[in-house]
Amino acid sequence: MKKISFLLTTILMIHLASCRALPTTFNVILSDYQYTPNEITVQAGKEITLNLQNDGFVSHMFIIFKLGTDAGEKYGPEDEENIYWKVQVLPGKSATATFTAPSEAGEYFVTCGLGGHHEVGMVGKLIVVDQ
Repeated sequence: MKKISFLLTTILMIHLASCRALPTTFNVILSDYQYTPNEITVQAGKEITLNLQNDGFVSHMFIIFKLGTDAGEKYGPEDEENIYWKVQVLPGKSATATFTAPSEAGEYFVTCGLGGHHEVGMVGKLIVVDQ
């Protein structure tokens, strides 16, 4: 009986050690014209908080697209239906915004939808992993 108990305890400890929780709060700098970091990994369905700091000279957006969609070569009004979540931050300002991560694992496209920012490479990625 002691051997079985020890074995079960060991298996449980290994399992718990491998289930490290991912952070749910991220600091993101928006600048002219990039995100730092430009890739964030989150657990599906978790509430995520972004502390956004716009260090640029113009407004910037953090737009998460629905899974399997992106803005193509140019961001435009036709992309609105593909948006999962978005927030805008004025130049020199900061904002804290919260959203619920998508429930489906995958790589979600992130971009800025203002005045050609997407076209000059202001893009990123939200990676959603199963819990």
